[in-house]
Amino acid sequence: MKKIFLALLVLLIGAGGYFLLKSTKGADATGLEKIYLTENDRFVDIAGARVRIREQGPENAKPVVLVHGFTHSLETWDGWADALKSDYRVIRYDLLGHGLTGPDPKERYSPAERAAFIGDVLNALGLDHPIIAGNSLGGLAAWRFAAGNPEAVDALILISPGAFPLNGASEEPAEIPAAMKAYLLTAPEAGVRTSAEYIYADDTKITDARIALMRDMIRREGNGAAMIKSLEEFTLPDPSDDLKKITTPTLLMWGEDDVIIPIEQGRRIEQLIPGARMIIYPGVGHAAQEEAPAKTVADAISFMESLPEANMQGAE
Repeated sequence: MKKIFLALLVLLIGAGGYFLLKSTKGADATGLEKIYLTENDRFVDIAGARVRIREQGPENAKPVVLVHGFTHSLETWDGWADALKSDYRVIRYDLLGHGLTGPDPKERYSPAERAAFIGDVLNALGLDHPIIAGNSLGGLAAWRFAAGNPEAVDALILISPGAFPLNGASEEPAEIPAAMKAYLLTAPEAGVRTSAEYIYADDTKITDARIALMRDMIRREGNGAAMIKSLEEFTLPDPSDDLKKITTPTLLMWGEDDVIIPIEQGRRIEQLIPGARMIIYPGVGHAAQEEAPAKTVADAISFMESLPEANMQGAE
């Protein structure tokens, strides 16, 4: 399936895309901020990076931090945030090299650095013992942070998180095809639509507005190069020992039709994290929080409400 996707990118980008590898400048950041910033958004200087933060809900409520996946942005959690903001303090941010955050001056793009940066976000915002939910790359960062900081996180919700070696990435990064580099630097509409169809199981749920948002966030100046750098540093060594260290209550969510990270990996993660349980969603792909927001957030709320009272205390 991965080879088919890359072949489609070659056809959709065409020869002109390879020329743009050196010539593209990306979309103007200021212009995109005028389009996409909301009243709940702000930029915060976090460990030397200017990070877009979106925060909703009561300030003294239990904090829930939502971390998106590769090439996506904090908007992937819109459905969840709408459902959670009445009872929880909901915090989202664009990953380094993504969305309106843009490239990191320090180029902290490896999985270990992304996990450590979650701690920087928590410290900068004064968040104590949050619940952290992450999808794909965001899920990888979330569980790695929890494994190394067991006292800092009260619960984990992992939606198709990265974990085991996949598509050539293991102890060493996989080689990045030229077509993938061209895609990340140019984000042609047809290529982005094909990518979305690869992520979703039900193509009818892919809207023109979603495609436009995905394109803009990839094309934001500097993001494409940052995403390539991220892939150049992306490793997936055997995670078994680290997963066993996680003591945080953990809920796994997996789309049964996820073709990016096989559901078998979810079952392995469930076996390794003590006490973890997994919910499988038929007819859903890799970004279950987007494709089935109502069902997944309802299950997330049930999970959070089942936690011991000590895990659900908000700010004093």
